[in-house]
Amino acid sequence: MTRSPYLTNAPSVSVIMLKVVLALIPAIFAYVWVFGGGILVVLSIATFVALTSEALMLKLRNRPVLPFLMDGSALVTAWLLALSLPPLAPWWLVVVGTFFAIVIAKQLYGGLGYNPFNPAMVGYAVLLISFPSIMTHWPAPLDLAKAQLGFADQFHYIFGGLLPDGVKVDGITQATPLDYLKTQLGLHRDLQDITHESIYGKFGGHGAELVTFAYLLGGIYLLQQKLITWHLPVAFLASLAIFSEIFYLVNPEHFANPLFHMFTGASMLAAFFIITDPVSGPTTPKGKLIFAGGIGILTYLIRVYGGYPDGVAFSVLLFNIGVPLIDAYTQPRVFGHTK
Repeated sequence: MTRSPYLTNAPSVSVIMLKVVLALIPAIFAYVWVFGGGILVVLSIATFVALTSEALMLKLRNRPVLPFLMDGSALVTAWLLALSLPPLAPWWLVVVGTFFAIVIAKQLYGGLGYNPFNPAMVGYAVLLISFPSIMTHWPAPLDLAKAQLGFADQFHYIFGGLLPDGVKVDGITQATPLDYLKTQLGLHRDLQDITHESIYGKFGGHGAELVTFAYLLGGIYLLQQKLITWHLPVAFLASLAIFSEIFYLVNPEHFANPLFHMFTGASMLAAFFIITDPVSGPTTPKGKLIFAGGIGILTYLIRVYGGYPDGVAFSVLLFNIGVPLIDAYTQPRVFGHTK
């Protein structure tokens, strides 16, 4: 006969972070396939800056460096931020965003477990507000680009802004599908005409659909490993789908259908990797549903009516503010006590 207390063999932080990194690998392969190897350079820069910044701050705070570096949290932050940036982002943009995410949004609050905001989204929001033109122009998929850039060409472009002779920037870059849609709708074009252009695929952005599907596969792996619960991704995707379906039914000539919003932008990345951050998110099951559902609705409203093409980062940060209140009002009843 067993006796209490019953202790569970919970995985360590380093094991959890390693599995998150593994879940992101399919999306990285998809990025390389669709946009080229430039994303590997961006990931490498973000990783180096994140680990260096983390080590520097730990030294300044008189904390042991190696144990905290080995927990993998800085690496996950670096990868999430890098995968949110344009794959041909200039090196200094990656450095600024990663440094801000690690130093300002994480270490100055006390390090892992104390940051009230998602560090990767803080870094992304800072870059989007400061450099909107760079952040909203992505490379065209390799099969649509007017000029093909090999890995060496992309490397030189990231570090020096140099293109091969005869190649122009507008030959390799384009507006993001969400940004292009919002701009064209502002010119009173019909939605069906817009989404039949080459920049779009069957559901969302051409080529980016494959990356989004890879995020979905990685998210399923995290669910299977029980590193995340169903509450957050299901509530986020359901609220985004329901809200977009309502607007679509009201005016299908102006509002995109739910599949477009699910497979465009950072929807899947947010659902399984961003809002599932255990530090900056709620802890109660009901609180997770409220948190993720609110982010999904606000993301849609920013996409449709806001000044930025995608609203994931701002929605996450705004709801991070409300996490203590959400947790306070959604605590389950203590066993043996009345409410």
